[in-house]
Formats: sequence, structure tokens, C-alpha cells
Amino acid sequence: MKKFTHIFILPVALFLGVTTAAYGQRVYSGQVTVENLTGIKENNTLSVYMDIVLDALKIGSDEMLTLTPVLTANKGTQSRALPPAVVNGGRRQKMVERARVLNGDPVFAETPRTVLKRNNNTRQTINYSAAVPLESWMSDASLKLVKNATGCAECDKGGGEQLLTGRVLREPYMPTYKLTYIVPEVEPVKARSDRHTATFNYVVGKHDLVRNYKNNAVEFDRADRVINEVKGNKDLNITEFTVSGYASPEGNHNSNRALSDRRANSFADYLSNAHGISRSRFKVTGYGEDWDGLKQAVEKSALADRDEILGIINNVANPDSRDAELKKLSKGQTYRTLLENYYPPLRRTDYTIAYNVRAFSVKEAKEVIRTNPKLLSLNEMYLVTQTYPENSKEFKEVFDIATRLYPNEPIAILNSAAADIEGGNHQAAIDRLNKIENDPRSWNNLGVAYARMKNPTKAKEYFEKAAARGDADAKANLEELIKTTKD
Repeated sequence: MKKFTHIFILPVALFLGVTTAAYGQRVYSGQVTVENLTGIKENNTLSVYMDIVLDALKIGSDEMLTLTPVLTANKGTQSRALPPAVVNGGRRQKMVERARVLNGDPVFAETPRTVLKRNNNTRQTINYSAAVPLESWMSDASLKLVKNATGCAECDKGGGEQLLTGRVLREPYMPTYKLTYIVPEVEPVKARSDRHTATFNYVVGKHDLVRNYKNNAVEFDRADRVINEVKGNKDLNITEFTVSGYASPEGNHNSNRALSDRRANSFADYLSNAHGISRSRFKVTGYGEDWDGLKQAVEKSALADRDEILGIINNVANPDSRDAELKKLSKGQTYRTLLENYYPPLRRTDYTIAYNVRAFSVKEAKEVIRTNPKLLSLNEMYLVTQTYPENSKEFKEVFDIATRLYPNEPIAILNSAAADIEGGNHQAAIDRLNKIENDPRSWNNLGVAYARMKNPTKAKEYFEKAAARGDADAKANLEELIKTTKD
């Protein structure tokens, strides 16, 4: 897993003259400042950097000023002192150096990060840095500077402490990204249609529909149920019936076309008479031999002569000649297989019921979405989503239904992807949006998804593209992204 480094830069100058606690004499009050205080959390280490500015410090020649940064838990009792920085007057510095040379004496109980001689009335800065093992409490810890001053013979000259920052590590910036949702337009007329297939059995060469012939009763019952459901739905207004007849390829092409037309009209007559529908509302067409249906069935098959059959269908133009060529395959065995297993489903009647759907209130739409969602428009579905919290299961489910019913509608895809991002399904959102990646309306959401997946490069690419086209949300998101990269 990639490891990230969080760098936090605190205010430029912190004046140490403001004490939160003091003991003894206040020493060198206001004479030391800190600049560029920085906390870095990397892997299992906390590093602290700062510039300790001594420009205003005036120290006695025999004096020593010890500056010790101390981490303190804001919600606990834990603390951790960092290595001190020691500033000496002229004579005191010589004493320290002599002790180190002559005695090998470290002089200090805690090894300082730096020991230097203060040159009063000059510019002088300690570039301080220290690193300690990271403990959990340090994520919410303050940093103070403890001062201790001593004179000659180690006499105590007082001390004090100053708060440098209430939190050495700030929380990483949590961006607020704006997602793009598009309100679909209202459908002036909600026109819908349902397509069904009836596979009736006919006496050879006949077009008459006989209910008690083979399994025709099942097909009649199914058709009756379909028509009654549509007629019985008060929310629908039937506008047209379309009946299309098809025949299997055996026999004469022209005869089969005429036969399919008569059979289609027989079915239309039945629907008209049985359900009281004006015959004028029917559009009836006989399409003849269904070679396309045969081709699709053979393509999916494991027939031994599969390629030869497809070659005949594709390359022999005359339908009657195709039939003759098929009979020659495998000494007629292939043709018998086609007659028995592949031709019967081609003898069918397709019928389509077209209707208009009334508009629904939001309350009604919340019920319809559960029972018959295809009756809703995208606009009605969108209004339903607005009644649910954005992070709720119901919110996302409605958008998923929309994309299932309108799989190629860009607005449905875009809104559903936005809901995916709301739910944390960022890769799913990207997969959806890639289908409409050329649609500029998708770019902002793609940017948000990549930003959430910690891919700032891709996020920036899409935010910039969208912003260049005037997308205000993308512009705001780009600014948020930049803030995160500064942490």
C-alpha cells in the first residue's frame, strides 16, 4: 500500500513572550520567537521542525538558557520532551567546551540538539529539528517550549514555558466535493409499449386459430392475461396494437409471406373480438420467412453443419434456393433437425401494445417505483430520490432502477454514478461514467470519483476539463483538491 506523508505548517511566527505557566523569575521574556513550525507525520515517526530566532535575546556571559520543546497530550496525561537547544553566554560557552575536552564530560543529562554561543546584538537562528517514535496520543498533542536559565555555579535563574501550538499535527484537510446531479426534463407524453410473442400451432398451410389445437390454449390464455392487465390499468391509455406474423423457411417464399399475413390478421381479429378493441387500432404486417431468427438460433447452436448453414443463409440470395441447399447437407439429416427443433419457434406472432401513461405525484411515484417502475419517467424517479437522504439505500436503489430501465440514457447514468460516489462505490461510478466519458457533463463526477480514490492526477485532469467549459462545481472542486495536496 502506498504510504502518504502529511506535512502541516503552522503560523509563521509564534512569540514566546506569552506564557501559559511560569515558575520562578520570568527569563528572557519576549526575546525568543519561533518561525516556520512544522509537524510531519510519516510512517511511524513524528518530526518537528522550527526556526528558533534569537535576534532579540541578550544573555549574560555566565548564563545558560536551555530551550526544551515538550509534546503534551491534549486529552490525557502523556508528554514527551524533545532534545533541548542550549544557548550560552561567552564565558559559559568556554566552560562547556573546556569540560567536554578535558573530561570527556557530556555536561548535559539530556544530549542537546545543539549548543551554541549567543552573540548579543546579532541576528542568530537555531534551525531546530527532532524526531520521535509516533504514539497514538501525539495525533492530538500540543507543543510548548520550556525555558530554564542558570548562572555561574549552576545557580537557578528561573524559567518559564510558552505554548507554541495547541496542535502540532493538524487534521488532514477534508475536502468537500460537489457532485453533479441533473434534473431530467419532464416528459410531456409518457409513451410506452410492451412487446410479446405468441407461438400458435396451425394446421399445415392454414391460418385459422384453433384454441384446442395442440397447446394453443396456453398461448391464448397468456395473450388474454396480457391484454386484460393493460386494459384494467386505469393509469394507461392504449393507443395502438401492432401484430407481426412470421413463418418458418420451408416451402415457397411468396406463399409463406401471404400465410404469415393471414395468420397475423387472424390473431388481430381474435384480440379485437375477444376484448372489444376496435379493429382500426391494429396495425398488422406479415413478414414471411424468418431467416434472421434462424440465423441467430444457428449461431448459438452446436450443430455439426453450423458453418455451412450460416454460409448458405449469408451467401444464397434467393430464399427458395437457400431452402434447397439446406436440404443437401448431411444427406438430409441436418434439414430434418432444423425442421424438428429450429423451425417451430419461427412460426410466431409478435404483438406490441402501445399506450400512454398518466403523470404521477411524488407520493404515487414512490409506490409505482416498487410495483411497475417502467411507468415512471426519469423526472418522476428523480423526484422520488429527493425524498430520501443522499446516503440512504433507497436513494441509490431508485437511481439503479433508472439505469436498468434506461441503460443508454446519459442523465440516468450520470445520476446513478453520483449516487455510487455518495455511497463510497467510486470504482463502480467510474465504470458507469466511462460509458459516457465523451459527455462533458460526466467530467466533474469523474473528477470527484478519482479524488476520493486518492488519484489527484486524474481528478485534476477532469476538474480542469470541466472547469474550462464553465462548470462552476468543477472549479470549486479543483480548489478543494489543491488544498488537499498542500497538506
